[in-house]
Amino acid sequence: MDISINNLKINYIKKEVGSKANIIFLHGWGANINCFMPVINEVSKKYNVYAIDLPGFGLSQEPSQEYTVEDYSKVIFEFIKQLKLDNVVLIGHSFGGRVIIKLVGSLKYEPKKIILIDSAGIKPKRTLKYYIKVYSYKFVRNVLKIILGKEKSNKIIEKYRSKVGSEDYKNASNVMREVFKNTVNEDLKRYLPNIRVPTLLIWGENDTDTPLSDGRVMEKMIPDSGLVILKGAGHYSYLDNYNQFIRVLYKFLEECD
Repeated sequence: MDISINNLKINYIKKEVGSKANIIFLHGWGANINCFMPVINEVSKKYNVYAIDLPGFGLSQEPSQEYTVEDYSKVIFEFIKQLKLDNVVLIGHSFGGRVIIKLVGSLKYEPKKIILIDSAGIKPKRTLKYYIKVYSYKFVRNVLKIILGKEKSNKIIEKYRSKVGSEDYKNASNVMREVFKNTVNEDLKRYLPNIRVPTLLIWGENDTDTPLSDGRVMEKMIPDSGLVILKGAGHYSYLDNYNQFIRVLYKFLEECD
């Protein structure tokens, strides 16, 4: 079903079973509702469940402007407001976790609880090699525009990006590429101490996209938080170690209904 938020058509699903608790799932970058379906089908046996295709993903409309993490957080706040949901538990994977951190830590919305799964939000430490690569690219880009003109230089730059850019960046539209740059470069660490609700951190021990060290930082900085490490799991820890994930999830949700 659809809902209109900030002039965007937002796709979402809901499964209501008469529970007092309302569980909202937010997917990661490049994903959609379907990535959470095994968990949604299980959790919806006991709790009201809502899952959203974030703007620009799945069946939701792409934003016409370059969204920031705050813009995505405001979409979620408006979703909760329009559906008049209370006793909310927010569950976010990767980019979805980033949106939750901004919503709760910066915009000061207070859900009942939050669960961050292999969450983004900690800006990685960059090596000297990285900065040499970035600034060399910027230098070459500007020189090419002077020598070849904008149109020819853009074709060469785009070809280079397609070879060395991340998969998330390469697969995005022009607008979503700018959104990606806006969001991935924002360090949300300063908002973590502002999160004052019970927080469960779930991490795959072998996550290479948002490493376990990020989870440990969040555990230290979020006042009422605990970290559960799923053995043998990667970035999609909730799927890699599904049975343990579900047991941990249900334990954390016990007092919500």
